[in-house]
Amino acid sequence: MTSELPSLLIEDLRRAYRERRFTPAELITSLRERLDAAPDRAVWIARLPLERMLEHARALEKRPVDELPLYGVPFAIKDNIDLAGVPTTAACAAFSYVPAESAPVVQKLIDAGAIPVGKTNLDQFATGLVGTRSPWGACRNAFDPQYISGGSSSGSAVAVALGFASFALGTDTAGSGRIPAAFNNLVGLKPTRGRLSTRGVVPACRSLDCVSIFALTSEDAARVLTVAEGFDADDPYSRRVRTPASSARLAQIEGLRVGVPRASQLEFFGDAEYERLFAEALDRLSALGAKLVEIDFAPFLDAARLLYEGPWVAERYVAIAALIEERPDALHPVTRQIIEGGARPTAADAFRAQYRLMTLRRATEATWDSIDVLVTPTAGTIYRIEDVEREPLLLNSRLGYYTNFVNLLDLSAVAVPGGFRRDGLPFGITLIARAFEERPLLALASRLHRAAGTGLGALEQPIPADDAFGRPASPAGTIPLAVCGAHMEGLPLNRELVSRGAVFLRRTRTAPVYRFYALPGGPPARPGLVRVAQGGAPIEVEVWSIPEEQLGSFMAGIPAPLGIGRVQLEDGSSVPGFLCEAIATEDARDITALGGWRAWLKLSGS
Repeated sequence: MTSELPSLLIEDLRRAYRERRFTPAELITSLRERLDAAPDRAVWIARLPLERMLEHARALEKRPVDELPLYGVPFAIKDNIDLAGVPTTAACAAFSYVPAESAPVVQKLIDAGAIPVGKTNLDQFATGLVGTRSPWGACRNAFDPQYISGGSSSGSAVAVALGFASFALGTDTAGSGRIPAAFNNLVGLKPTRGRLSTRGVVPACRSLDCVSIFALTSEDAARVLTVAEGFDADDPYSRRVRTPASSARLAQIEGLRVGVPRASQLEFFGDAEYERLFAEALDRLSALGAKLVEIDFAPFLDAARLLYEGPWVAERYVAIAALIEERPDALHPVTRQIIEGGARPTAADAFRAQYRLMTLRRATEATWDSIDVLVTPTAGTIYRIEDVEREPLLLNSRLGYYTNFVNLLDLSAVAVPGGFRRDGLPFGITLIARAFEERPLLALASRLHRAAGTGLGALEQPIPADDAFGRPASPAGTIPLAVCGAHMEGLPLNRELVSRGAVFLRRTRTAPVYRFYALPGGPPARPGLVRVAQGGAPIEVEVWSIPEEQLGSFMAGIPAPLGIGRVQLEDGSSVPGFLCEAIATEDARDITALGGWRAWLKLSGS
């Protein structure tokens, strides 16, 4: 391939691999050249040797592209998350250890075809929102190296913004997966606590920690989420996904009730540019059809104050108690100052804080009765590195004004680009919703990202013009239809679609709320897709566009126990599609683990 790297968007890479424009090994070699030539912004703690990356790449070249959802996609890992054989430091050399196994979330990505590039810099022990508290140096903003990158997942964000990786893993306890996204023009997904396993992650506040995702687009964040999520029985904080009924309202922006803090409760710390950009973001929401609803932000702010003013800092102390007691000088001075405070709270303090938090949670529940999503600035302003080093605690605390409450209140959140200051520095907003509403949040974020027109990271590349999540819109006069079995392209009943003028739109997967069965009978063999309250998984489907006047005759030919209902897709949207009556699965074979009908046909030899 040429020395000029292609787009690192996941679907662009997959398309290029299918068309054999280059191989994963060729991509990795060119990417390494970009890394070697780049100015030092203190992004990395450890980069993988080229030969190890090429081992991953060459192994992939023996497999079909469409067999793996992240085939040949390079990614970076925050260095408080384990990658087998590579030291995990949490930005503290004295703490370093070499894990024999990767964290489950990392291993899932590698198994799906992603190629690790290296371990990224962070605020030591994930304690900070600035990106300057590391012995490996202050990580510098992708747009202006005099400014902070945001933290604690600093290197992960800058690596994606500068085109060193297609996506990156971070962690988020108080905003560490959102602040760096906003400061580097990225999408930053903060999943619900427990949606992604935190086993193999160095704890900050173990009861609040989340593995986060940095991506160039919401579509890419959704693709990574689909691979990385899943219940982990060996992680005591892991949770099964329970998609709320309210998610359906988030999928459509027309009439969406968007909560906005009262003007008196907004804080920009004197940054008139960020204030202007937030007002413009609200105008875009209104123009897209959303209804802005002013809310009382006070209980959210009160919850935010608990994170550092309350006893939760004791969790940080517990995580590294032996090190801080035996070798306190091994810590960054600011990190040490913060974490040492965690030795003081008593058990009585912890219970008082828990009681206060539950009171505030109940107070915020009333807010969710009147809104579908809450929108805030991701941060009220951005600072120069020299200013943060002069006032490390005060300025860091200001950055958490809009972020610290989210994990305490068990909410999901997505940071999305929202424009640029006149000096060229990025601004971002955060969309916040109830637990487990990540996918509809990402769909909404996609619309807003395109409306803001900020492009991709610091790459000077426009965001693709496709509709949300890269899906082409169904043409006028047609209806989208999801098929999951014999009507798929190249299979026996596909002619029933093609003969009616149906057009293929895309391959995708359902939301992880379905079980999938091989039904008895045939030919042709048929599957059954059944929605379940828990224990579901994403299932491969194709979306076709069928002329409205042809849908009736098509449905008339569908035999029981199959029928057409609403199928929820992995991006949070829903379309008409094939569903099956649950009673028909009693004598059927459960093939959910295979993830789709084509995999079953291959396994069964059909």
